[in-house]
This record gives sequence, structure tokens and C-alpha cells, in this order.
Amino acid sequence: MAPHPGKLKPETKAVHVRNLARWFATKTILDGVDLDIEEGEFVALLGRSGSGKSTFLKALAGLDHGVEGTGTLETPESLSVVFQDARLLPWRTVIQNVTLGLRGPSGQEAGRKALAEVGLAGRETAWPNQLSGGEQQRVALARSLVREPALLLADEPFGALDALTRLKMHDLLRELCARHRPAVLLVTHDVDEAISLADRILVLDEGRLIEDLKIDLPTPRDHGDPRFAQFRIHLLSRLGVELPGKAA
Repeated sequence: MAPHPGKLKPETKAVHVRNLARWFATKTILDGVDLDIEEGEFVALLGRSGSGKSTFLKALAGLDHGVEGTGTLETPESLSVVFQDARLLPWRTVIQNVTLGLRGPSGQEAGRKALAEVGLAGRETAWPNQLSGGEQQRVALARSLVREPALLLADEPFGALDALTRLKMHDLLRELCARHRPAVLLVTHDVDEAISLADRILVLDEGRLIEDLKIDLPTPRDHGDPRFAQFRIHLLSRLGVELPGKAA
């Protein structure tokens, strides 16, 4: 069984990983991954399907019970996870979903404040089935940030949304992370999404990190910036996609 993440002291990095390996039966999923993430740093993880992205995120979250593995893995005491599916409890109201596990008036106040931050003030007593897909993901974000986590793990949280809603959610996530300053690891298939949001972009291929790229563009990111296009071409090349007439 894989070791559970150790807990970092507050003065250290948000994530510290050394020689992390995970395997299922005879198939290796992660093969000697090393990674540090600084406090407040936004990191995106790209990779083709089956490259080990979700396995890595689940390892950081301590959700890979029953998986064989080795290596050193340390994360903060306080972390939250956002999935592609909002995973709201249908029998609880919006505010009850956000404040799940919080007690007393202070918890309710924190929940109302979190909902206001994601643009859902006044929807506290709504039921999940009364919300659109984008609104449900806003509730999921509010729930993930209400406890002020030191680390936010996001597993393709916008993958099920339409293109316009995705762009709006990008702006919202950028604003929330600038305000709350968690370290973030965002798993995504979308190269433009990664460039738009991240300080660093990692590429995982067959269980190994083959790219660690710093994105030194001003925010908000301009998709028309020639450097944005250069980053896109380079990352697509690392993912095995060559654009006609373009060099990586």
C-alpha cells in the first residue's frame, strides 16, 4: 500500500515530493516524480490520457488508498480538492454543502461570505438541482476555499462546462486564488487553460515529469500575445502534437 502524505510544517514548501512511484499490478503509473510547490504558487499539470495526472493528484490528496507505491510525499495539514463533478449533496442546500463540517454561527458566516465571493449571494437556500453546471462548480469552489486551505488540488474542474462558462470560471478562479493565496495544483487537458492561469506548467508523460516551464506573462493573460502562442506551440509539442509549419 502506498504511504500516506506526511504533513509539512508551516514554514516549509506547500508540496514536497521525492521519487514518488505508484503502480497497479504490473503497470507503473508514476515513476520517480520529484516536485516542490511554493506557498501561493499556481502550478498546472498537463499530460495525455493515461499519463498519471489524476493518480498524482489523488496521491497528494491522500485519496489513493489501496494503491501500491513508494517515495516521499509531504503536503500541508489544510488542503481541499475540487473535482470535475461538483459532487454536491443533493439533499442539502447550497449553504449546507459549503459549510459541511463547520459548526456554529461563525461557520454560517464564513459560508455566506464564500458564496458571495463566487457570485452566489442570495442562493444559500437553493437546492443543487436548481443550479446550472457552472453555478454548481461555483459552490464547489466556495466549499473548497471556505476553510482557507494552504493547498488547493483541482482535477479538471471545468472540463464539463461549455466554453463561455469555462472562461468565466477561469477569471473567478484567478481572482479567488489571488485573494486567498493557496498553493494550487490544477490538472487539465487544456493547454490554453494552463497558460491562462498558471505560474508554472508541468508535463507528465508515462509517469515522469518531462517539462517544468515557468510562465512569465502578465495577468490577466492576453491570448493574442506572441509569447502566449510560443508557449502553446512548445507545450503542444511536448504533448506529442506538432502544428503544421511550426517548430517547438
